[in-house]
Amino acid sequence: MAMSEDTRKYIDGQIDYYISEAGSYRQMAEAYRPEVGSVADAAFGIVAGCIHAAFLQVCQGRQQGPSLVEVQELGRMLKERAPLIKRAIMESGGADAAAPARARE
Repeated sequence: MAMSEDTRKYIDGQIDYYISEAGSYRQMAEAYRPEVGSVADAAFGIVAGCIHAAFLQVCQGRQQGPSLVEVQELGRMLKERAPLIKRAIMESGGADAAAPARARE
């Protein structure tokens, strides 16, 4: 079953929200230093996890698990907007914001 238009709009709104609040999620990720090699990557993971959780809550509300097609569509939506999410995280500042990727790995 394909993702409904309402769910798609809701997830788009969630992605917009997390982009606008990227600095807060970067601060959360900084709490995991030095265990994480890249605060920006950790922040991205937190954001992606929150968006997945929001999607699963929608599925729970309709009392039906997500279909493979819906999960794939969610993945595509996140992948398409990943550069915007990552840019917002990087622009929110911090020690590794300007570090080359190789140095953070």
